[in-house]
Amino acid sequence: MPDSPLDASLAGALGGRTATALQKAFGLRTVGDLLTHFPRRYARRGELTALDQLPLGESVTIVAQVLDVRERTMRARRGSILEVRIGDGQGILTLTFFNQAWRAKDLVPGARGIFAGKVGDYRGLRQLAHPDYELFDASHEAVAGVGDAEAQKWAKQPIPIYPASASVASWQVQKSVEVLLDSLPPIDDAVPAAVRAELDLMPLAEAYERIHRPETDRDHLTARDSLRFDEAFVLQSALLQQRALVRRSAATPRRALAGGMLDLFDAALPFERTGDQRLVGDEITRDLEAEVPMNRLVQGEVGSGKTLVALRAMLAVAESGGQSALLAPTEVLAAQHLRSITATLGPDLSARLRPTLLTGQMTTAQRKKALLSIVSGQAHIVVGTHALISETVGFFDLGLVVVDEQHRFGVDQREALRKKGATPPHVLVLTATPIPRTVAMTVFGDLDISTIAELPKGRQPIESFVVPLAEHPGWVDRVWQRSAEEIAAGRQVFVVCPAIDAVTTEPGDDAGPGDDTGPGGDSEPGGGARSAGADGQNGGDQPPAPPPRASVEGIVALTASLPVLDGLVIEPLHGRMSSDEKDDVMRRFAAGDIDMIIATTVIEVGVDVPNASTMVVLDADRFGVSQLHQLRGRVGRGGHAGLCLLVTSAPADSVARERVDAVASTLDGFELAQVDLDLRREGDVLGNLQSGGRSSLRLLRVARDGDLIGLAREHAAEVLDDDPRLADHPALAAAIARRLDDRGREAMGKN
Repeated sequence: MPDSPLDASLAGALGGRTATALQKAFGLRTVGDLLTHFPRRYARRGELTALDQLPLGESVTIVAQVLDVRERTMRARRGSILEVRIGDGQGILTLTFFNQAWRAKDLVPGARGIFAGKVGDYRGLRQLAHPDYELFDASHEAVAGVGDAEAQKWAKQPIPIYPASASVASWQVQKSVEVLLDSLPPIDDAVPAAVRAELDLMPLAEAYERIHRPETDRDHLTARDSLRFDEAFVLQSALLQQRALVRRSAATPRRALAGGMLDLFDAALPFERTGDQRLVGDEITRDLEAEVPMNRLVQGEVGSGKTLVALRAMLAVAESGGQSALLAPTEVLAAQHLRSITATLGPDLSARLRPTLLTGQMTTAQRKKALLSIVSGQAHIVVGTHALISETVGFFDLGLVVVDEQHRFGVDQREALRKKGATPPHVLVLTATPIPRTVAMTVFGDLDISTIAELPKGRQPIESFVVPLAEHPGWVDRVWQRSAEEIAAGRQVFVVCPAIDAVTTEPGDDAGPGDDTGPGGDSEPGGGARSAGADGQNGGDQPPAPPPRASVEGIVALTASLPVLDGLVIEPLHGRMSSDEKDDVMRRFAAGDIDMIIATTVIEVGVDVPNASTMVVLDADRFGVSQLHQLRGRVGRGGHAGLCLLVTSAPADSVARERVDAVASTLDGFELAQVDLDLRREGDVLGNLQSGGRSSLRLLRVARDGDLIGLAREHAAEVLDDDPRLADHPALAAAIARRLDDRGREAMGKN
């Protein structure tokens, strides 16, 4: 027997056929899963939908009225087409059914109902081809018009509109939910009664009833408030419990010796560390000297010195005989880190610490040599890509794991590296993607968080400009001319494209109109699926397809044909090249032998070429805010001011363009992080930072619910201080297990 009715299987509650459909469409498996598949909005039987505002290519669920129905014979094949026009008093939408004339008996003029399908276009008119629909009860409709109180109540009652799919319509979800609610046994609340009373929250069972079957708007609004707090409380309890669990583990203290390698390193630095670097360095020192594992996130602006802070931690670990592993997301970045670490350490310390590189594309001989150096303990600093996670890699004494650009790794990958330590190693996570406070609380609530906001002295300013090709298509010529001017002045240029060729994005990269914390964002401008016309063929007046993405191969070919770039050394760089090829390009670029690199986002983070002054991002609207900020940070790192040109064809009034404009307007990554959060559409902004799947947020929106999340964390901390194992709060323990299943809960300990 399941511990809670919410853990019961949908197959037992609804039958196998319905349960299978819900699992395939939405991944729902239990009663609790379906009850937390909340309505995304509410409609009314008496209202109509603004049909002229429906976006092409998107699946919609609308309330509308049948205007007229006609049947005609298809020209190109046997059979007939039933065309049903529905309207809202202003706009008109056509429903198209092939060889289904019998539907005319239901879809009579004047009938109202809910219609669901994908919005297409045929000869300039919006249409739904073969939509699902459910008509309102005609008897209630008739009585409602003459003032019957019950019928008027029926007409005004909110109709829940659920996230739906092509196979499961909103009203089918609604009927399944109603079956559950009618037979739901008593359920216990995760939020203690004292907290619910203090905050005036309704019991969980009542909240489920009111959000799914509201009689008034107040019902679902107050229910949503209670359920939102419930979600925040369970999540924060899980994070705080995990934080306490980590602190119960034993770790080997790692202390730097007075007058040892770390002191020698600091004395040889050609610059003074910034105040933030010193502050964060002190926090890390205290963590390393403790007998519990460090679990710290360091977030900082591009070029703020996160790698320096991490390197000093590696030196402290090395002085106790331990090893450090730096996990980088790309081979280009891993090789760059190795070169930078070796140069920063200097010849003496490098000889003692033996920095070693391990990547997947090394030759067999190179790999064997590296593996031997690692397992013997000769290599005190190991830099690598996912190859570090391989079962064949063993460490002599792994004392510190450093994860660079944590959002580029899955939690399982980070955990696999951490487990290579004989005792739990200290963990330092770096990110140059600033994190708003609410996201940090929600995603990294089990980590200590340090921030480096202060930039080192001498960093050059970067000017950023949007090149709006939608309004000024000819300005692209000026982009290449301006690049040539920088090269003529003795400097170098990065050009970044969202794709390698016409069909291939950078392997492992999710560059697109969302952001790099995961998918989600806007439809491409002018996008939308083509829909069948009345005769079964594609319509003649279709919306234009989005322009092809700028690709490395295409731009390399283009630059070769431009007179303004004639005679320049231009090379490609992308993830499909071999390790040696990529390393050769970066070495020659760093040495000044290459004038311009046409690259994908393999150069997004960590690549440091002081002479590179210009960053050109093509199709900038296809990248996220933080990606654009990262790319911009690759220039202005030497003695020359930086220039960033964000080239976009996105319309001026689009959300995609708004993102690009936001990046151009400020160099403050923390401000941009909040802008990014505010620009996101409703959805899970956390992407796959946790385990993905069912551990994403339901009702919480970190852009909006910061105060609520903070309040929930305070109450969760009070409960866990008194009852750390939740022995007296079994409903909360069960809710944590349910909300973050075994995989999700394990993932929370791997950040």
